[in-house]
Amino acid sequence: MKFSKKKFVYLISPLKIKRSFYSDLISVLKQKKVSFFQLRLKKENFKEKLIIGRKIKKICKRFGVKFLINDDVYLTKKLNADGCHLGQKDMSIFEARKFIGNKIIGITCHNSIRLVKIALKNEATYIALGAFNSSDTKKVKFKASINFLKKARKISKSPIVTIGGINFNNYKKLLLNKANFLAISGYIWNNKKLKPVEAIKKLK
Repeated sequence: MKFSKKKFVYLISPLKIKRSFYSDLISVLKQKKVSFFQLRLKKENFKEKLIIGRKIKKICKRFGVKFLINDDVYLTKKLNADGCHLGQKDMSIFEARKFIGNKIIGITCHNSIRLVKIALKNEATYIALGAFNSSDTKKVKFKASINFLKKARKISKSPIVTIGGINFNNYKKLLLNKANFLAISGYIWNNKKLKPVEAIKKLK
């Protein structure tokens, strides 16, 4: 998978999509720092996710951003999204491949080299590691260290996405230790001091 070092942001949706979200998303993607956008909704029903997903897909396509769905291969297929992100409790990569074919499939490996090796053996498009920091968006169950990132980098030729409370104060350390992408949500969408476009502009 080809990627630009300048487009290191793996942007995750807010848990609730407000009316202002779509215009904010356009402003954020215009900054040309986002490679992936993941739709992660937990409370909406399938029909609601379809309606939201179709709108976001159009925006992502306009800016050349890969549109991914969290945890749901059925929604991925229905929307013809670019791919799907799987957790360890979701469908296996093998089963997901049978359903959505040669699309992007990433998988969370937490802080486990064993899970990284399994994901690589199963030909995951990318592996997601973390959490590297505490997060307001998601409760942290698995804490990962920079040392773990270095170990994973040595064995993985696949891109690495780092997750967990990533913001302006801690993002550079992950890039310096060769993370390919930074999964960011709260810093962009729930920032009390900066608007979404102002927040992403600070990441250079």
